[in-house]
Amino acid sequence: MALSLTKKICDLLIKKKLVTEDDLNKAREISAEKGGHLSDILVEMNAVSRDDLLTTLSEGLGFPPIKLSHFRIDKDALKLIPKKISISYQILPVSRVGKQLTVAMVDPLNIFALDDLKTVTNMDISPVIAAEDDMKEAITKYYEKSAGEEISAIVDDIETAQMEMVTEKGEEISFGELLRITEEAPVVKLTNMILSRGVKERASDILIEPMEANSRVRYRIDGVLRECYDPPRKFHQALISRIKVMSDLDIAERRLPQDGRFKIKIEERTVDFRVSIIPSSFGEKAALRILDKEQAMIDLDRLGFMEHDKQMIRTASERPHGMILVCGPTGCGKTTTLYSILKHVDDPGKNLITVEDPVEYELKGINQVSINEEIGLTFAACLRSILRQDPDIIMVGEIRDFETLDVAIKSALTGHLVLSTLHTNTASGSIIRMINMGLEPFLITSAVELIAAQRLLRKLCLECRESYTPSKEVAEKYGLFDEKGKIPMIYKPRGCKRCMNSGYQGRVGIIECLKLTPEIKELLFKRAQASEIEKAATKAGMSSLRENGIKNVIEGITSLEDVLRTTVESRERE
Repeated sequence: MALSLTKKICDLLIKKKLVTEDDLNKAREISAEKGGHLSDILVEMNAVSRDDLLTTLSEGLGFPPIKLSHFRIDKDALKLIPKKISISYQILPVSRVGKQLTVAMVDPLNIFALDDLKTVTNMDISPVIAAEDDMKEAITKYYEKSAGEEISAIVDDIETAQMEMVTEKGEEISFGELLRITEEAPVVKLTNMILSRGVKERASDILIEPMEANSRVRYRIDGVLRECYDPPRKFHQALISRIKVMSDLDIAERRLPQDGRFKIKIEERTVDFRVSIIPSSFGEKAALRILDKEQAMIDLDRLGFMEHDKQMIRTASERPHGMILVCGPTGCGKTTTLYSILKHVDDPGKNLITVEDPVEYELKGINQVSINEEIGLTFAACLRSILRQDPDIIMVGEIRDFETLDVAIKSALTGHLVLSTLHTNTASGSIIRMINMGLEPFLITSAVELIAAQRLLRKLCLECRESYTPSKEVAEKYGLFDEKGKIPMIYKPRGCKRCMNSGYQGRVGIIECLKLTPEIKELLFKRAQASEIEKAATKAGMSSLRENGIKNVIEGITSLEDVLRTTVESRERE
């Protein structure tokens, strides 16, 4: 967004008292550090709504506003401006009347864009102002083919070229022939389309699975798998082989699991993919984890945690030694939280080293080591070597066995701050897990500073969420009361084009932080059950995952249904 427009945004928002100077300063800091437009960051911070932002800009700049998602675009007008120019300037032709062309623009003060449009179209340009995310969605909608249309076109190309992948019976083809096919343009195009669509739709994972009659491509978006399209079964082997070639894996080996990774450039940014391929009854299945730095929120203030929990994490991470454990199921954001802690404590005067399997995001100024069990470079072996590197802070990607746990705990006891993850469902359950792994309780009480369990909730789509007031019975059952003790108005999902009819867009983290108080340490020595430890932690002020989720419901961030889907009450665990 042009500097002139950014200044106008700030002046107008302050004048109308929609944001404070503190909000603007915080947004500027995030923009300088992470990149991104100031307006988008303010909306993401919930400092101002998109509708208020657009209305304010329209009033202040004197350009009419337009909601592109509610407007039918003139197809003849679309032909006047090429897709490349539309993406470059974030513009979209809306309608044409004689020599007058109405153009929706994110930045209507961009003189260079207006001059170029006049030259390209040889028409008079009449700008209207549109929200940036609305613009991106509209450009995709009107300039790009749908996934189904694109799949059909590629399949037609393959069949026109008479490329035989495998027979309908699934008979294998030779290694040389398969290698040739993976380099053919239609297969490359099909693979790239599946990958780029996954990135554009904010998927965290892509699954390519062989079915009896066809292949199936699914994206995990906001934690939920969605079936997107199903290429013909005969193309499956070539598709998997293409991914193997990109990951530098053995395309001739189809009996054993294989893991790899690769990078590709999508929309002028580099995106990492972590690949896992396993054999199944109908063929090989590929699971690709998308590691997109632009989507990752590596910042404690942007993870969505409650202020009380963030402060506990900051306090524990600022100690010179000890251990911080983050636990939860796969895909709940544990590594992102650890990276955010590392970013918080990073300092040129400290030596930070991570041991990961594999390294997910490259962090500037931090030494990151990827383990390799095939050559004996395990977590435990790597940790022992790292201790000779004079580290101040060590991050261990995951504690899987007693040997790694033992070295990590002893590192925390000998003057190092150790961050790690553990696969347990609750904070109190992590203590029991460590004892079951063979660790003595006195080592836990001496080394562990904080244990946090987390989950990711889906954020309601702000464009289509519906408000309602829950019944008294529901409010009493789940504690749906505001600060004044009244039943608040909450929201539920509806579904629209922006959120692909899911009712949700994006995710927010919730966390429960367990501090080892003297009472909890006493329970550890008695080898108490997880339920007893949790009761003591709650008594000491710990907010459970369910309680933090309910706070998000009251604030209108997520729905009650999603909190109930993701969390369980303490009594349900017993």
